[in-house]
Amino acid sequence: MLTCFAPDLTPAAATYQLSEDESKHAVRVLRLNEGDAIDLLDGRGGLYTATVAAANPKRCQLRITHHETVAPRPYFTHVAVAPTKNLDRMEWFVEKAVEIGVERISFLRCARSERRELKLERLEKIAISALKQSGQAWLPQLDELVDYAAFVASVAPETTFIAHLEAGERTALAQVASAGLGCCVLIGPEGDFTPAEINLALGRGIRPVTLGTSRLRTETAALAAVFTAHLARPQG
Repeated sequence: MLTCFAPDLTPAAATYQLSEDESKHAVRVLRLNEGDAIDLLDGRGGLYTATVAAANPKRCQLRITHHETVAPRPYFTHVAVAPTKNLDRMEWFVEKAVEIGVERISFLRCARSERRELKLERLEKIAISALKQSGQAWLPQLDELVDYAAFVASVAPETTFIAHLEAGERTALAQVASAGLGCCVLIGPEGDFTPAEINLALGRGIRPVTLGTSRLRTETAALAAVFTAHLARPQG
């Protein structure tokens, strides 16, 4: 069944009008007709079932027939990553992270970052598409690009970890991620965090972690962090 994104839909609503893009896809591409069923999600835990009341390709009208609310996951995963110069790699990461399950993605401007600016519009659309495809109920928060030092100063050090490549003792992320109900993992740019950035995090009480023995590309490391935290989180 077709799933559409309805961010402004509320549980009290009896009817709903799809956006022009969603209307066109439902009526022109999928050829839905009056009486056909459709699923909706609002990105805030709400799942809806509806039927087509008027199959207009610009203003498809729906009649809501059922609503349920999915509780948020008990474990909060937050990845803060320096976006790559090639934006396709970040798009791939966002898509796969949403499919697996992530609550928040932040973007860092680091000393060695090759990308200094970032527009979220395209990434938000990819996140919504992945949400619909994967059947998730909660759309993750995507944050604007922020300077690394400002971000480090804003997070809770007891639940934040830095995955860097410098020598030194590090704990496996799976081990520390399973010890609580949430974690934030910092992932650096292609050239890694600078020693000064690492020391800044350690000075704040942020602990160093490892994602394994392989040297991973930025987007791979970020996805590995999401996947590791997902497996370590309490299930159910």
